[in-house]
Amino acid sequence: EASELSSLKPQLSKLGVPLYAVVKEKIGTEVEDFQHYFKGEIFLDEKKGFYGPRRRKMIMSGFFRFGVWQNFFRAWKSGYSGNLEGEGFTLGGVYVIGAGRQGGVLLEHREKEFGDKVSLPSVLEAAEKIKPQ
Repeated sequence: EASELSSLKPQLSKLGVPLYAVVKEKIGTEVEDFQHYFKGEIFLDEKKGFYGPRRRKMIMSGFFRFGVWQNFFRAWKSGYSGNLEGEGFTLGGVYVIGAGRQGGVLLEHREKEFGDKVSLPSVLEAAEKIKPQ
């Protein structure tokens, strides 16, 4: 997903919209390894404040969901791999957030299961609504 979002970097740059990632932990070189796939700035949120007071998790049910296995094999066939270290149950998301007075969430995509991807055209459509400050 990070690689696909990074493919939008040229269009986002033309719009003056930065690309950021927030990660919840740093084990070994995983943040540096992630930078290979993600072409924006990466922030470490050790206190997990960005993830909210009630973090969304998928625990054992993820092993039994067909969609999770499909997403895993899709990523694996594309040459992407992860690790089995750290807390791997928190679901992620993608947000497009307006700047300054235009603040607010213009697009919100919360993973329903691991590997549930955001629509790239929707990201661009939301980014186009951001007016440069």
